[in-house]
Amino acid sequence: MNPRDYIKQNEGLRLKPYLCTSGKLTIGYGRNLTARGISRQEAEHLFEDDYFAAESAVRDLVPAFDALTDNRKAALADLAFNLGKRGFQGFKKMLEAVRRDDWAGAARELEDSFYFRQVPNRAKRNKEMLLNG
Repeated sequence: MNPRDYIKQNEGLRLKPYLCTSGKLTIGYGRNLTARGISRQEAEHLFEDDYFAAESAVRDLVPAFDALTDNRKAALADLAFNLGKRGFQGFKKMLEAVRRDDWAGAARELEDSFYFRQVPNRAKRNKEMLLNG
């Protein structure tokens, strides 16, 4: 048997983190995250996948995404990245304001949120980027 296939068979594939029998946080085919972690290259790959999902979420909810300034694209993508699509789409009033090009309204709606209190520095930067383009 091929050694790689044998190890995969023994380890099994888990796509979400779990605790192995020795109590170590593990993922994939037995990757011990507690001891080994991930490489920078793996982190960059994961980021690219997550960024693509975030940008896709924004594009689904903001049809004029491509016409926005880079700063507004960045702020909206950051929100979707941080909150996930479900959390991002929960900003209904903010998204309505964005679709109307009402950036002051979008900034107000962002400021009036639990997210703004939860991560104030990040949220303030996003608010300013939405407001000032």
